[in-house]
Amino acid sequence: MSDAPPPPPTPPPGYQPTGTRRAAGIVGLAVIVSRFFGVIREQIFAAMFGGGKLLDAYLAAFQIPNLLRDLFAEGALSTAFTTLFTRTWEKEGPPPAWLLANLIFSAALFFLGGICLLGIIDAPLIVEMTSHGFHAVPGKFELTVNLTRLLFPFILFVSLASVAMGMLNARFVFGLPASASTVFNIVSVAGGIAGAYACDPVARENWAHPHFSERALYGLCLGVLLGGFAQLAIQIPGLVKIGYRFKWTLNPGHPRLREVWSLMWPSVIAGAAVQINVLVNGQFASQIDGGRSWLNCAFRLMQFPIGVFGVSLATATLPAISRAFARDDMAGFGQTARNSLRLAFFLTIPSAVGLAVLAEPIIRLIYQHLHFTARDTAQTAAALQAYSIGLSGYAAIKILVPCFYALGERTMPLRVSLIGIGANLVLNLAAIKILHFGHAGLALTTSCVALLNFGQLFLALRKRIDIGPAVEWTGFLLRVLAAAALCGLGAWAAEHFTAGWQNEPLGKLDTVWRGAFCLFLALSTGVTAYGLGSILFGLHEFHEAAALIKRKLKRKK
Repeated sequence: MSDAPPPPPTPPPGYQPTGTRRAAGIVGLAVIVSRFFGVIREQIFAAMFGGGKLLDAYLAAFQIPNLLRDLFAEGALSTAFTTLFTRTWEKEGPPPAWLLANLIFSAALFFLGGICLLGIIDAPLIVEMTSHGFHAVPGKFELTVNLTRLLFPFILFVSLASVAMGMLNARFVFGLPASASTVFNIVSVAGGIAGAYACDPVARENWAHPHFSERALYGLCLGVLLGGFAQLAIQIPGLVKIGYRFKWTLNPGHPRLREVWSLMWPSVIAGAAVQINVLVNGQFASQIDGGRSWLNCAFRLMQFPIGVFGVSLATATLPAISRAFARDDMAGFGQTARNSLRLAFFLTIPSAVGLAVLAEPIIRLIYQHLHFTARDTAQTAAALQAYSIGLSGYAAIKILVPCFYALGERTMPLRVSLIGIGANLVLNLAAIKILHFGHAGLALTTSCVALLNFGQLFLALRKRIDIGPAVEWTGFLLRVLAAAALCGLGAWAAEHFTAGWQNEPLGKLDTVWRGAFCLFLALSTGVTAYGLGSILFGLHEFHEAAALIKRKLKRKK
């Protein structure tokens, strides 16, 4: 059974294709808005607590509920339920589909409620297994245990929200569920700030220039919980509108639930391999006070180019290669995969160079406010530079994995992920215990594992599909690297030229605006240099990217 996304459900009577395009635009816009507010949320939390004990404790406490959300709620469960709900509705009608929905909601409430209870009881053991290094800082381990207990119900809220999202999408309601994560970010920020002030009397007394204590963290976590509940609550009116009425229907042995599980388990196993790497990295990062904070802020910025380039190209590639495979057009399959990979490298290699060259001014502009200090900026920038090495590998994996799903070979990505687990552990041990690279070594290890996984998938695909000779790929990558070097040189020159102007004594607001202008100038110079280098070295992907941007602007207009 393929792990590829299911085909879109049969439209209801009167449905027009233009509506689908409009819905896709709404969903795309909602995703961009959600990522923007996600960065705002991380920025505010980092400014409130700075990099160190308090922010480390919050991130570690949020880790397990967040991992469970990624593994079950927003991954395997949502995909499996949406697939089966759509199939049931179209083949058997609404009543059996509503029965399936009630079975899933009831089972999620029962089993995930039990998981939350176990998580609250066993919080000390969980923190011991994931953040043993916190014992080195007095009170840090105990604080993380308390916050973990407070945040564990988050998994219940977001799991139910994911089921609601799948049900609404299956009935062609897209805008409301797509905006749910934005609602989470907004409510968690507003509720977190309000909760921090409510729980911390010292911060209230000096509200204009607050210094938040451990008490404020409890209020922050309550705000995050409120945001998780809001992500579910905002979708309830939509469920009522499409005719759903909840009825407690707990039957763990029901054939429908067994079918959902049969759809879920391959994704759960594959996702678990990724999450194990996250847990291993977190355990090593817990030995460095501030390590979790710096790594989290850096990787948040990495997610932008991965999402914009890797995920978007993968989304566009999957239907084309699936169609080619169904028609036994393996030449077309290989050409599509080759073109998508070339475009991914063309876009992500200069992005990685830009992030590495401009890491410090980017971090300074976004994060260095209130209690996030210049030292935090320097440490986070080092992590971002290390992460940037693997950016192209991350994006390429997003394209390669669907290729194997389209070929019906689900085991290859899983095998590669399992090899990555072992490599991640060995490299982390070497980076921390032998080379003493600190948190930047963990980021570097993550990049190396991404490149290793990409290399395995790329070579395995070449054995099955013609995606171009090695000579062609070597020449292409050398030309992209040469053009990217011009990009980095241009960005560095612009940043170096404006550094003196930025360092003049200024008011805080004026400093931010000058920093933003200088960063924009450096980015623009780097992009221009890359465009000229692409033309100079004969990279026709430059014209493809320009045409793509032109079409998108024309479509928006």
